[in-house]
Amino acid sequence: MKFKELWQERQQLVEAALTAELNKETPVDKTLTESMEYSLMAGGKRLRPVLLMAAADALGADGTKFIKTGCAIEMIHTYSLIHDDLPAMDDDDYRRGKLTNHKVYGAGMATLAGDALLTLAFEVMLRQPGADAQTLVQVVREMSTAAGPDGMVGGQALDMESEDKRIDMETLRRMHMGKTGALFRAAIRSGAILAGASAEQLAALTEYADKFGLAFQITDDILDVVGDEALIGKPVGSDEKNHKSTYVTLTSLAEARKLAQDTVAEAVAALAIFGPEADFLRDLVNYLVDRNK
Repeated sequence: MKFKELWQERQQLVEAALTAELNKETPVDKTLTESMEYSLMAGGKRLRPVLLMAAADALGADGTKFIKTGCAIEMIHTYSLIHDDLPAMDDDDYRRGKLTNHKVYGAGMATLAGDALLTLAFEVMLRQPGADAQTLVQVVREMSTAAGPDGMVGGQALDMESEDKRIDMETLRRMHMGKTGALFRAAIRSGAILAGASAEQLAALTEYADKFGLAFQITDDILDVVGDEALIGKPVGSDEKNHKSTYVTLTSLAEARKLAQDTVAEAVAALAIFGPEADFLRDLVNYLVDRNK
């Protein structure tokens, strides 16, 4: 199966699984559930669950068996987007071509929807079939570290404190390794752990994950300058509006593009110990720098 066809197939599996998780039982509060569903089912690339499954595939396992954990990390990612869009954070009006959650449900309900998705995620991942208790503990540790103060939330805090300031490249790297890269790392490492990776395999996939996250963020910074708003689904130029340092502003557009290409090459090199089972991961990171959304 071709790369894009496989990605689309996996996206559809994730969509169906997420719908099933939200519709398991009668909600305590209907509006809260609607707010959660509004953002969780708003589309998107479903990149993190797809990465989790692809990491398991690279080890010769069937990644689709771990879709429940993939759903969990998508819930964590969606919670972060809802909160990131709030007036107290980036104050964005649109996400994935739709009004942001707080524009529809209000800031209070949006905050609760994010809280609910984060909490639900851990309950969902603990229901992952085919994994023993020790493996599930490892996965929960990966996810909680990635989502917390040493990962995504820490990166978001550094991002807020960096507004209206010119930060250095090392600070920018730390910020994005937390805010963006941590969940990519957790997705890939969790897929590898669930598939029974050896220490060598886990180290190689972790290196790939770190390079993938960096290439993704550099490309995101580039798209904020030259992207098509209709394709991206949110206004371009938001980094400039919020006076944020990016890989483009700290170097140049041309240098940022070269850095992205070099980082992609390093990501592919990290997969040298794997066979054709890892081709999806190779194709994905190469596609990444040429994406327009």
